[in-house]
Amino acid sequence: MNKTWSVYLLECSDNSLYCGVTNNLEHRLIKHNKGVASKYTRARLPVKLTAVLNNLTKSEAYKIEYRVKKLPAGKKIAALEDGHFSGNTLLND
Repeated sequence: MNKTWSVYLLECSDNSLYCGVTNNLEHRLIKHNKGVASKYTRARLPVKLTAVLNNLTKSEAYKIEYRVKKLPAGKKIAALEDGHFSGNTLLND
């Protein structure tokens, strides 16, 4: 059985955003909030889930993460507020 992958966006305690990829979102969020998932979020606890895009292949997830990380924070937020955090948009641009 193939695992599905997710791209997620976290809001950190300093209002910065962190984008990541996982095949087990619940476990990854626990690790982030324990300070063992990434150096970036460890220094900015607690974090909260802002957006998630599910049911992706591993390849799709990493392509989307790459594109999201290239966006300025304001565009990430605007895309989320407008409901444009979609795989098709981020894969095909």
